[in-house]
Amino acid sequence: MQKLRKCIVPCGNSTTNRCGRFVQLTKRVACYLFIIAVCLVFLRPSHAASGAPNFRKPVDDEDLKFWLQNMVAYHRFSIDEVSAATGLESGIIKDDLMRFGISPGLRRKRGDGDSLVVLPYPGGRHPRIGFLDGAIRPQRESKISVFTPWDESSYVVVDVPEAIWSNHGLTYLAHTHIDTVWTKQNVEMEPLEWRRLPNGILEIERMLPNGIRFGAKVMPHPDSVRMELRLFNGTSQTLNDLRVQNCVMLKGAAEFNQLTNDNKILSKPYGACRSSDGRRWVISAWEPCDRLWANAPVPCLHSDPKFPDCLPGETKVLKGWLSFYQGVDIIGEFNRIEATGWRSSRQ
Repeated sequence: MQKLRKCIVPCGNSTTNRCGRFVQLTKRVACYLFIIAVCLVFLRPSHAASGAPNFRKPVDDEDLKFWLQNMVAYHRFSIDEVSAATGLESGIIKDDLMRFGISPGLRRKRGDGDSLVVLPYPGGRHPRIGFLDGAIRPQRESKISVFTPWDESSYVVVDVPEAIWSNHGLTYLAHTHIDTVWTKQNVEMEPLEWRRLPNGILEIERMLPNGIRFGAKVMPHPDSVRMELRLFNGTSQTLNDLRVQNCVMLKGAAEFNQLTNDNKILSKPYGACRSSDGRRWVISAWEPCDRLWANAPVPCLHSDPKFPDCLPGETKVLKGWLSFYQGVDIIGEFNRIEATGWRSSRQ
């Protein structure tokens, strides 16, 4: 019996050791498989990665000069940021800046009675401070910069539109975040550029594969920037649930870019952000306003409108407003803006 026990005990330990090694091996294999799965999720080619690099090379010298003035003289981009926006090498950029006589802040001064300075946003510098995973590869053709009237280096970036929903689902998105009806079909949107018209007016229009056509018009004035969004239904069915998201990003205006909503006033359709010293405001509004909100991590303001239901062949129009205010009576300023009749104005 003792001999039998001696045999059983060693055999039992051997079995235990083998089981232990098997369990450890199984855990390691499971761990490796988990790591591989995670890598496949995060490293797989995405819709963003499958397209062209997120920069736009100027088409000629005139185009190059415009964008260098835009980026360096107005937005005060670094050489690296210019390179990220244009795809040009730093040495070439430096030579071209010298050739055109462009330097940071060297720009035409805004005179009394002049319209607010509005420019296409050039890309190359992310317009958000935070929540960057919610705006990968931002498209520049949906974005404009509006410079504050009191500081020529300070600006807000307006995404118009950032997103459009319809009864078909997420129909347009100005960056990569979640799938649209098109990314689900591996359909990529062609790059566009704002058309630069007299008096600083900017226009753009995009045709979607299903026949929906939408566009934005931005009209600078001395006291405000008026905006329009148009949507044409080229499909054979009525479009409804046409919610729009328009974003005013505050990163480029240091006195407004605190990561909080405590400096925001929301009074439908007006959303306003107060400066850190409490004496200045950025004001945004859209008509008809469907949702009024702010996002502290970005930080940004939203007065998000909604198109009425749109029959086949119809066009619907939304009106937008952006302005700056110096003072403490923000409600009084809302009332003054309301009295301008901007909601029904054509300009």
